[in-house]
Amino acid sequence: MMLMTAGLATETLAQGSSNHSSPTYAADVASIINENCVVCHREGGIAPMQLTNYEQVRPWAPLIQDRVVNRKMPPYSYDHGIGIQDLQGDWRLSQDDIDTIVAWVSQGSPSGNLNEIPPMPDLPDLAEWNFASQFGQPDIVLASNAIDVPASGNDLWDIHFVQSGLTSDRCIKAVQVKPRGDAKSVVHHANTYFADVDEDGNVSRSPLTEYAMGKWGEIIPEGVCRTAAAGRLVQWDIHMYPGGLGGAAPGTMIEDNVVELGIWLHDEDYQADIKQDLSSYQLNQGELLIPPHGKIMTQGFHTFDHPVRIDSFQPHGHLRMNAATLEIFYPETGRTEVVSSISDWSATWHHSHLFDSDAAPLVPAGAVLVIKQWYDNTADNPNNPDPRQWVAWGQRTADEMTHAWIAVSHLDDETYQELLAEREASETGSVAVN
Repeated sequence: MMLMTAGLATETLAQGSSNHSSPTYAADVASIINENCVVCHREGGIAPMQLTNYEQVRPWAPLIQDRVVNRKMPPYSYDHGIGIQDLQGDWRLSQDDIDTIVAWVSQGSPSGNLNEIPPMPDLPDLAEWNFASQFGQPDIVLASNAIDVPASGNDLWDIHFVQSGLTSDRCIKAVQVKPRGDAKSVVHHANTYFADVDEDGNVSRSPLTEYAMGKWGEIIPEGVCRTAAAGRLVQWDIHMYPGGLGGAAPGTMIEDNVVELGIWLHDEDYQADIKQDLSSYQLNQGELLIPPHGKIMTQGFHTFDHPVRIDSFQPHGHLRMNAATLEIFYPETGRTEVVSSISDWSATWHHSHLFDSDAAPLVPAGAVLVIKQWYDNTADNPNNPDPRQWVAWGQRTADEMTHAWIAVSHLDDETYQELLAEREASETGSVAVN
């Protein structure tokens, strides 16, 4: 994994900004910030400051430059130029936008003619579902039990069941988990499962979707079915961190915290031969032990006895995790291809990296998924609460985890060959041409 230092990144981008001779806020920068930043940086938003006009933006200009140069903002940690770059819901700024901001700040952040500022985009309501503009309101909304989260104290968990309301099996179009109001920074994760409980209280379950702090949601590709199962319960598995994490953490008690699950469904007559599931792929979690002031790397290997397509990749860890990769090893040729690389991972912004369907890796039977994650328990890690501690696998925020959530479409040989031929014919390219 290649890492670029902040100093080198600043120098490189400053050199690249020579084509942006005299940008102003009104003519060049306002549109970049309006389209990429104000969705969070506005009144009531989850960001710690507002950036909706020049007067608000100007005092923060040097910090904005630093954050965009080092790709800290927008908060979407996914390395450029390594592995698949065609993603749905990609928040990253283009290099041209970054160069514009660098040149603007370097020249004193001039306002330009403020009467020429483009209009603010039509922003969604802060309480709105993320996919409402694409799909309308969810077909099913399921709320968790209300839970009081104190301002401080130990991690909390709540596991309970609710009725799904489904009367027939349906294919999921999209899914989102959404903590209400101020609860976004105190809900560490909120996983949902379709579950059955037998007469002895034993639970059998399969993942519906996973939520961790900052996650936007998931869209299931066309022609694919992730099944919403009728007649099964939905199990909530919610982990809360009193006081919250991140710059918008309230540090106050959250009363009646509710987490909602929104499911968009295809029509009942929707047909899809390809079945998709979401699973947690573990990486040597029993061996996860980070010494004080130390660093480690974990890795896991997973293979399939049939062809698959990898539709999304979401690494998971806590405060010491700082990087992750997904690779594919082909035993027949000895080649290893990098699918995704994330070298500045943050526990406050989990993303399910959704690959475009024409770029998602097609994996032949027998090929091996290689998942690697890195952990930094030193004082150089700004997220580390205490580098003097031994850190082992555990459920608490101060512990660590090492797994990745991956959505997999399961293929038969004929479908795999058809998709592969289509990919080659379109010359789209893929990491999985074997």
